[in-house]
Amino acid sequence: MTTRTRILTGITTTGTPHLGNYAGAIRPAILASRDSNADSFYFLADYHALIKCDDPLRIQRSRLEIAATWLAGGLDVDRVTFYRQSDIPEIPELTWLLTCVAAKGLLNRAHAYKASVDKNVEGGEDPDAGITMGLYSYPVLMAADILMFNAHKVPVGRDQIQHVEMARDIGQRFNHLFGQGKEFFAMPEALIEESVATLPGLDGRKMSKSYDNTIPLFTSAKDMKDAISRIVTDSRAPGEAKDPDNSHLFTLYQAFATSEQAAGFRDELLGGLGWGEAKNRLFQLLDGELGEKRERYHELIARPADLEDILQTGAQKARKVATPFLAQLREAVGLRSFVNQVQVAETGKKKAAKAARFVSFREDDSFRFRLLAADGEQLLLSRNFADGKAAGAVTKQLQSGQALDIRPEARAFSVWLDGACVADSPEFADDAARDAAIEALRVALTPVQD
Repeated sequence: MTTRTRILTGITTTGTPHLGNYAGAIRPAILASRDSNADSFYFLADYHALIKCDDPLRIQRSRLEIAATWLAGGLDVDRVTFYRQSDIPEIPELTWLLTCVAAKGLLNRAHAYKASVDKNVEGGEDPDAGITMGLYSYPVLMAADILMFNAHKVPVGRDQIQHVEMARDIGQRFNHLFGQGKEFFAMPEALIEESVATLPGLDGRKMSKSYDNTIPLFTSAKDMKDAISRIVTDSRAPGEAKDPDNSHLFTLYQAFATSEQAAGFRDELLGGLGWGEAKNRLFQLLDGELGEKRERYHELIARPADLEDILQTGAQKARKVATPFLAQLREAVGLRSFVNQVQVAETGKKKAAKAARFVSFREDDSFRFRLLAADGEQLLLSRNFADGKAAGAVTKQLQSGQALDIRPEARAFSVWLDGACVADSPEFADDAARDAAIEALRVALTPVQD
């Protein structure tokens, strides 16, 4: 069975998208999503935005702009899962489950928290002055974003690598405490595009809204040209050789150019190309790549209702993964229904003839089984197995009491063990009937305590 690589990334909705967002996150993510072996999840990190911004109008506008940016950049929402973080209620619930296993010492080492503490100490302030629990526990929320969908690869800038590593640590801790041999969470890896991991802003520092040194991605051609003219360069005159390796302007050019274009531009700088003309070359390069996307972006901004529909559809798609998975995690930590416990107790009192039962049979050259409810209704029909021993091992594993990996699919569901689908339900009349059957399956497979 071929496993598709699951890729996940998000952008915090605290400002207007800029060149750094596009080159460092959006563009490589869109390219990765076109891989037929990729299963991509892209989201607007609007819960994260609340940590950094207390301006509701700014967050509202940024969510609209960033959604439009993804789509204008070429994201195909039919190929990916595209959603707002705040539309997935399972994420904050998972955040709490992970918070309960995350070590305080681990969070103490988070770069953003340590930087804020150091700044306070240097200024003679209380170490925790102005530091919120949102900032402190930010890595746990990011871990929930990643682990909720069991992402394998997470495209991030270098400053976010630590958070992916912390997600691994927290996920491993949860697996150890509650897995009972089952690995609930896959271990994510940070994915860095070396050439554009971090872009410089107008002043040479990292391009960031916090430094007010950004070049907005879809600003007008005139405003983009004006912004490029403000890029800080050295005082070398036209005709003097420039140093491309220490030029912020060259770094920006290289992030959007082909290897041939970058090599040619490097040679021209070494040959004495003036900074004014070099900035004009950068503008022409950017305008050529972004011109059509800019038009598409403004068309989308003018139709917010269409963007809302797209995001709601994406949220439904994301929750088809998140809802059943969180149910497994709740079961694992002991947040179980009292109704199930009563039904299990009652089932144990019934005669064996009326209990749910497995029925094995042979079909052509393969072996299969059915799980029938006490009333005879079929709950599951297995996939084909090469021999009766393999089929029997699966039925034994299903009855072992381990957390079930049940995946709803339209008006049916499937059961998975160790990453492989082992059985399917029949199709039900509606979602309510399907959900009732899932609950009946959980009861049927819960071991009866003597």
